Amino acid sequence: MLRNSGIAFKLGVFILTGVTLIFLSIFAVNYLSSRRLILKNLANNAENLTLNIVNRIDAVLAPIQKIPETAAIWIENTDYTREELLDVLEKSVRNNPEVYGSAIAFEPYAFDSSSYYFSPYYYKQGDDIRFTAIGGKDYHYFYYDWYVVPKELGASAWSEPYFDEGAGNILMATYSTPFYRKDGDRRVFTGVITMDVSLEWLQSIVGNIHVLETGYGFLISKNGTFVTHPSARNIMNETLFSLNEELSHPHMREIGRNMIQGKTGFTRSKDPGSQVEGYLYYAPVNANGWSLGVFFPADEALLDIHKLNQIVVFLAVSGIVILGIVIVSIAGSITRPLQHLTGVVQSIASGNLDTVLPPAVSRDEVGRLRDAFNQMQISLKGYIHNLTETTAAKERIESELTIAHDIQMGILPKIFPGPPSCPQFSIHAKLIPAREVGGDLYDFFFLDSDHFCFTVGDVSGKGVPASLFMAITRTLIKTKFNAGVDPATVMTRVNEDLSMDNPSMMFVTTFVGILNIRTGHLWYCNAGHNPPYLIVAENDVRPLVSPQGIALGVMEGFEFQNSEMMISSGQTLFLYTDGVTESIDTREKQFGETRLKACLSESIRLSTEDMVNAVVEQVQEHAGTMAQFDDITVMSLRFFGAECQESKG
Repeated sequence: MLRNSGIAFKLGVFILTGVTLIFLSIFAVNYLSSRRLILKNLANNAENLTLNIVNRIDAVLAPIQKIPETAAIWIENTDYTREELLDVLEKSVRNNPEVYGSAIAFEPYAFDSSSYYFSPYYYKQGDDIRFTAIGGKDYHYFYYDWYVVPKELGASAWSEPYFDEGAGNILMATYSTPFYRKDGDRRVFTGVITMDVSLEWLQSIVGNIHVLETGYGFLISKNGTFVTHPSARNIMNETLFSLNEELSHPHMREIGRNMIQGKTGFTRSKDPGSQVEGYLYYAPVNANGWSLGVFFPADEALLDIHKLNQIVVFLAVSGIVILGIVIVSIAGSITRPLQHLTGVVQSIASGNLDTVLPPAVSRDEVGRLRDAFNQMQISLKGYIHNLTETTAAKERIESELTIAHDIQMGILPKIFPGPPSCPQFSIHAKLIPAREVGGDLYDFFFLDSDHFCFTVGDVSGKGVPASLFMAITRTLIKTKFNAGVDPATVMTRVNEDLSMDNPSMMFVTTFVGILNIRTGHLWYCNAGHNPPYLIVAENDVRPLVSPQGIALGVMEGFEFQNSEMMISSGQTLFLYTDGVTESIDTREKQFGETRLKACLSESIRLSTEDMVNAVVEQVQEHAGTMAQFDDITVMSLRFFGAECQESKG
């Protein structure tokens, strides 16, 4: 091939190949050396920044730990009065700016034989010091972690971060120290002394970490829960492990284990909240066992070297171009017309379709080739213009719908409780939107250690509007639940919020239940939704009877009603949306409730997950090639009961 090429080509190949190889060698050595040096400096800077923040946090938390420990010694060795206890608490809060509040919580009847609760609490509100007693029928303080953990450990301990609704009503962490009374030679546990620390200052310190352009810091607790994070929705709602499970980052699970084990490290990783490649430095907070991580994207970390390389490449390309011009000049005028045409055509091939072709000076092969490229240029302009507009519009819509689908699926629970970690019951659910996004919803969460809340809903309409209304409804339901609140009250409050400002007149049918996983007591409320089925035995599938309330968002002022029943061990509750029973085949025949009941009866011996899959498979088999026109959501909850738990023990 080279033998039959022109002079300009041969000169260009030999000379430019040699120059290019020399340049690539120099470029590779320079790049690797510069990259190694930059990463070394970056690691040192990240270490200094992380340890500086950790030391600042330790400097605040360490002195706070001394306060309750000193007070516990005083209580154990002093005949104190109620006034003296209150004075110690009040001074602890007033004289320590970092302390939000302090309590002395006694065991039942330990302070006063006539008082079941005794837990005075001083806390800050603005510039004032306020007092309250936090014990009562609505706040059994001796069941909370900040009381139980130091009691069981027999040592001081930091609690996991939590939102304290009973006392401070803020996001806080509590350091608790147990104290005892002497009974002969025994030390009898009497109560705990606590120091509450508001996490606002902690979020401010970590939130002000800025590395490069988009690097940030985050703080996790001892079990991996986000205490601070740039995304507010992750704080107290996600763990480092749950985010990595969603994004399938096996390497990040190892990093998460190292962090909660109190290790220090610098490693290549991915952003815990996205797929961005980068570097992570992490170190433990010695005072409470939490861990601080600082993440910065790899692209930004190597931005300077990339810019330097761009300059080097630009200079090298410029030199090669100049050298090529010299070679072309030497080649003579024989190849110049063809080379001129070749350069113009290359410009067209790179996308510059407005490049002007040289005028035809002859009708030889070069002239005819010029005319052919001119016609091709005109055709390409029209084709690319039409293709660009069509492709851009399609990609924009598909990208937005894909992102909306990922967001909607991301907010649904992914981890389903069940044996062996949760022997009292098992639950599984599945949502299949008819479009990229849909209006069905399901959710479940623990209200406390004994009460498990679950809900299924169906928003009117489909697509993006329904998905937004679904997200609002799910958030409202979850935020309205407090300890002791019944389902009907929650439905009434959510209905008021949805009905108050609903210009699109959308509504959502919803079923909400609270199961006592110890006793099988079910407390539920139905807001216009399909009645769930109670699967008692084979061929015994009953609809759950309840007052049928209206759908949420239809009318303000409606008072929903509760229903109650007992679920026996081995019985299963099956919830669904009308996308199941109203699914049609090619003959427009619906799946129907009769077929659903038969499927549930056949699936009674299956696990909750297999039961859900069996129903979905039968619905899809019934539809066949018929396109799905409505969202499909199913949930199966089976109660095993205390008897099952005892037999397994």
